[in-house]
Amino acid sequence: MIRRSEYDGVVVGSGPNGLAAAIVLARAGRSVIVLEARDEIGGGTRSDALTLPGFLHDVCSAVHPMAVASPFLRTLPLDQHGLEWIYPRYALAHPFDDGTAAVLENSIENSCRSLGADGNSYRQLIAPLVANWHVLEECILGPLNLFSHPLIMARFGIHAMQPASYLAKSTFKSESTRALFAGLAAHSIMPLEAWGTSAIGLILATQTHVRGWPIAKGGSQRIANALASYLRSLGGEILTNVRIRSYDELPLSKIVLCDLTPRGLMQIQRLRSYRGPRPHPGFLPYELAWQNHASRYATSTLSRQR
Repeated sequence: MIRRSEYDGVVVGSGPNGLAAAIVLARAGRSVIVLEARDEIGGGTRSDALTLPGFLHDVCSAVHPMAVASPFLRTLPLDQHGLEWIYPRYALAHPFDDGTAAVLENSIENSCRSLGADGNSYRQLIAPLVANWHVLEECILGPLNLFSHPLIMARFGIHAMQPASYLAKSTFKSESTRALFAGLAAHSIMPLEAWGTSAIGLILATQTHVRGWPIAKGGSQRIANALASYLRSLGGEILTNVRIRSYDELPLSKIVLCDLTPRGLMQIQRLRSYRGPRPHPGFLPYELAWQNHASRYATSTLSRQR
């Protein structure tokens, strides 16, 4: 039940972005409420029992290099609200039909050695980004500012703007390393021939050697729960099972923030159809119940070799 007739801010959607936005308002002393259509908060950071009893699976995101990379999230005391990160020995592995796998470790030198003939090319591509990440994160994860560090951003941009398929073929010799980079770039959820898809691959590869690819102990739901717990400690409110179909259903507020897909936003605006870009099928979720063996790899990526 909504407690007030008016708020400083209303957030529609309780994904991590929505919860983070609500926390910003609450930390500024503003009244804020988060409205969630489902019975559980979290959006893409939800966990659920999808296979055998006693096994929790992350419904969407499972590994969170960009959570620990986020300058904003690092300012939040989420460890005091139940969030604990697990860092596996190997950040990710890309398996192949012959039983081998391309592997990235937290150590860039170990990763280069494991990549064999492509090790030096990988070092030349990624090591400068690792060394300059403290600058890049300010430009990439903060307000857009292309001119604060033009040379560093230009070096990143020259490679980042390229299609991932082109950068992989022009940089690496072996199909295994090309496939590894394709698996990273596939997180763009776009065809790998599209311009700009290399950016995601480069950033995720860089994070392997900067802050790692951790998983949340107990599942990704713990991230949302920790954000929600901190928000409530600041006086923020969260209400679930509230599906907003029009702006008329929202409580009065000075600002409305929506953590929704474009299609969901269009529905609230009462537009009949959404004609924007459609999601590209870049991922195939496949849940398995693992027992007796703790995986050493945070992530396994797959891509079709051509």
